[in-house]
Amino acid sequence: MNTAHSDIIIIGAGPAGLAFARHFKGVDLTVTIIEKSPLDTIANPAYDGREIALTHRSREIMLNLGAWQRIPDDEIYKLADAKVYNGDFNYALHFKVPKDLNLLTSIDRLGNLISNHNIRQAFYDEVKDLPNVQILTEQAIQDIKTDSRGASVTLVDGRTLTANLLIGADSRLSFVRKKLGIGAEMNDFGRTVIVFRVSHPLSNEATARECFLYGRTLALLPLHDHLTNCVITLDNTQADSLLTMNADELALEVQRMMSDRLGKLTLAGTVHHYPLMGVHAKTFVSTRSALVGDSAVGMHPVTAHGFNLGLMGANMLATLILDAHAKGQDIASPALLQKYNVRHQTRTRPLYHGTNLMVKMFTDDSTPMQTVRDLTLRVSNHLPPVKRWIAGQLTGK
Repeated sequence: MNTAHSDIIIIGAGPAGLAFARHFKGVDLTVTIIEKSPLDTIANPAYDGREIALTHRSREIMLNLGAWQRIPDDEIYKLADAKVYNGDFNYALHFKVPKDLNLLTSIDRLGNLISNHNIRQAFYDEVKDLPNVQILTEQAIQDIKTDSRGASVTLVDGRTLTANLLIGADSRLSFVRKKLGIGAEMNDFGRTVIVFRVSHPLSNEATARECFLYGRTLALLPLHDHLTNCVITLDNTQADSLLTMNADELALEVQRMMSDRLGKLTLAGTVHHYPLMGVHAKTFVSTRSALVGDSAVGMHPVTAHGFNLGLMGANMLATLILDAHAKGQDIASPALLQKYNVRHQTRTRPLYHGTNLMVKMFTDDSTPMQTVRDLTLRVSNHLPPVKRWIAGQLTGK
């Protein structure tokens, strides 16, 4: 039988899997990454419309891993403020950088926006030449097994790869999670996300705007002063009405949705769309195995926590593994894996359920709920502790 052994096998070469692998630079642990896509897809990721809001904590992790430095300065976009609207643009719940953070740390923004393909590219470039990391692409997996002795992955071509630890970093509909017998809470929102960039004559003031319009949600993510990423979330039954529009029609429709706030809009690139689904694994670990990234938790994008949680989880688990390895301990012991599980579940579960409740509240267009939402925004604007807590979640500080 054709077999090969590594200390760690990672299934999935997305940003979370690559970020996890990058933690082992300069360490005598061997890592094999298994990816079903062709090499060119991960070596030269295409623009996919998604702009990722990164907290300051995520920036610190990426700096430590060398990935932040690889992203061009002119493609790191400042997120200065954030505003939330209900129904129209007449009143906003406004979030700014908390005064204590500005004074004590000189933080001048809530966070940064970076295109998803740039993040993927940066982590791939950091990992591709590491001597202890092997990336196998265009590989289909037939079976996965784990026991107290280790993990094994059987590929469709007949090869069997073994490791001391298996990491699932594949997707929200994780094949690894299923094969490990790990259940998940899944929420199909029955909605579609449509994303694209627009240019405009008026400044977006580096301010993100989340607009809960009746029947639709419109998020405006500031890039350059006169370039904004539009994220429209709407019922699946309505998606085709926008997706069949030409560029001028779509720009005019969004211009109408935002009440001409940025002036005449012009489509500035391609249009992309995705089904909206949230998922949270009931546990992030099993025997000699663990989940990171979307395999562990996939968030509704409204609170911009998705990749931040994935990066934090990868960093948390890798730190535990590196500490155990330095002490000559088992890198996949039940105690180590359970420590990761408890810590990451404690962080993610309240955010996952809290986000879903918020989405439910802000997409219920009944008259009583519209009134409740409006009252919530107005009351929250006058409760500094609440605004500081939410701003802390946005900044990661």
